[in-house]
Amino acid sequence: MQLLNRQLLFVTGKGGVGKTTVAAAIAQLAAQHGRRTLVCEMDAKGALAAAFDCSPFPYQPRQIDSNLFGMAMNTEDSLREYLKLFVRIPFVGRIGPLARTFDFVADAAPGVKEILAIGKLCYEVRERNYDLVVVDAEASGHIVSQIGAPRVIGELVQVGLVREQTKWMLDILEDPERTGLITVTTPEEMPVNETIELLDRVRERTKVDLAGVVVNRVLPALFGTREMAVFDQLSTPAAQGLMTGAAGRRVTAVVDAARMNEARRRVGSGHLERLRGAVPADTPMLYIPELFTRAVGRRAVSQIVDALSDELI
Repeated sequence: MQLLNRQLLFVTGKGGVGKTTVAAAIAQLAAQHGRRTLVCEMDAKGALAAAFDCSPFPYQPRQIDSNLFGMAMNTEDSLREYLKLFVRIPFVGRIGPLARTFDFVADAAPGVKEILAIGKLCYEVRERNYDLVVVDAEASGHIVSQIGAPRVIGELVQVGLVREQTKWMLDILEDPERTGLITVTTPEEMPVNETIELLDRVRERTKVDLAGVVVNRVLPALFGTREMAVFDQLSTPAAQGLMTGAAGRRVTAVVDAARMNEARRRVGSGHLERLRGAVPADTPMLYIPELFTRAVGRRAVSQIVDALSDELI
């Protein structure tokens, strides 16, 4: 449970590795253990809400389960809230034109837009509105610029309100007891390569702690060492001929499927050995087995919660 004892967790990973479902499962698991939890979708595409079988989340947190709340980040509402809380400017109605102007400026000055989103999350942590904030963050190609924005802005602006804001954000982001980054991968070449590259960039460009690596869709070992020797013998043409004669042609398909599974597992194990070598020794690696299911939404999240429970509890 040490992982869930932090106050802010960013979950990232290459597209397609199950990042959003893992983020949802971590939030669900924390809520089930009595922690008041906020889970936030950063790209507002609706995938996180879909993981809970919900309609798209609004900016204002909405309760989706006992101890569990969901929200989606957006530029206009985060700008409105920032101006109200820190600049003390009241706004009535929409601020679309101002938000569009902000978008224009933010595109020209990297880090400006990101600091609003990060600031909202850090504010929830600072105010202790929740025991834990879980962030379905940007994909691994963009997460470093997102979590590194306060440090970039802090180095550019040496005095004034912005400097003060970045300082307290950094106090939260760079405290390993409060904040951590979780990267999700699968036992395949490209996701593992991208994860290793991400770990290097995080160490070089931020001081955010690597809280853990979640390896999703790990194939189970079908055979032990002795069983594998027997299986290899059953794979010979002579043995398959005998089995086909005794049990029919379908037995060949079963053997072929088992052989393919074992080949994929061995290749995946090689990639995971390489990943383990790149991950700091004190960083936990959590394994989620291949579920072999078409389940989506809450059913899939619940299955991953069960798998994570085995690893964390």
